[in-house]
Amino acid sequence: MSTQTQEKNASEITLDAFREGKPLTYRALNELIHNAHDQGYTTINIKNVFGQRFICAGMEGPCTVNIYGTPGNDLGVFMEGPTINVFGSAEDQAGNTMNAGKIIIHGNAWDVTGLAARGGSIFVKGNGGYRIGIHMKEYKNKRPAIVYGGVVKEFFGEYMAGGALVVLGLEEKEGKWMNNTALPIVKGSLGTGIHGGIILVRGEVNPELLGVGATIQELCTKDMVILKRLIKEFCKYFGVSEELVFKKEFTKIAAGSSRPFAHFYCVNPI
Repeated sequence: MSTQTQEKNASEITLDAFREGKPLTYRALNELIHNAHDQGYTTINIKNVFGQRFICAGMEGPCTVNIYGTPGNDLGVFMEGPTINVFGSAEDQAGNTMNAGKIIIHGNAWDVTGLAARGGSIFVKGNGGYRIGIHMKEYKNKRPAIVYGGVVKEFFGEYMAGGALVVLGLEEKEGKWMNNTALPIVKGSLGTGIHGGIILVRGEVNPELLGVGATIQELCTKDMVILKRLIKEFCKYFGVSEELVFKKEFTKIAAGSSRPFAHFYCVNPI
């Protein structure tokens, strides 16, 4: 049997991303992953991941990929169907332009998570960086969603055109979940340029943090249905109490206009 793979049963395979004293290149690792998927394995375990990019790029259909380590940029880019479990943190642009499927990250996920996502969902146990959810969009029943258990940085939901972003402001210490009181849940330029979709922040939001075009609005029944479904799923993955999550009310940020920059356009050029 190859040193790169270790077959456990007819439907499961384990790949080693580290060989001969160094990590495999992202091209070599992705070739192994796609070959395993093409061969019909429904569970692919990948151990010793050290920043390789484009893992599961463009993969389609039902499949579970378990990643042990730190995947690099563009995890699940253009993905349509698989479920990815990351037992660690992820680097930038996880879920870039994903169409369907699920990414569950048991750590942090940094900048530009969910860039231009068109479907599927991303659940992050920990914290996030800048420009999460930028250019997310939706069409009919294709509605992407991203949930962060921790805190996020500036430009959360920038130019958002659809879907749902949720941030909870929680942290886990020694197996116990609690409010993160050391860091702000969200920062400035929140929802800059938003013209579709919703941002749901657990707790109050200072209006001074809002970006151009973003407004604080009342949650409607449809919003609560979406929120409860996402929170239920998040709590299942990470062992959080739904009761704890809903001890604080949520603030909804949405577009005040479908054309937030209309007044900057040149209407009469002469």
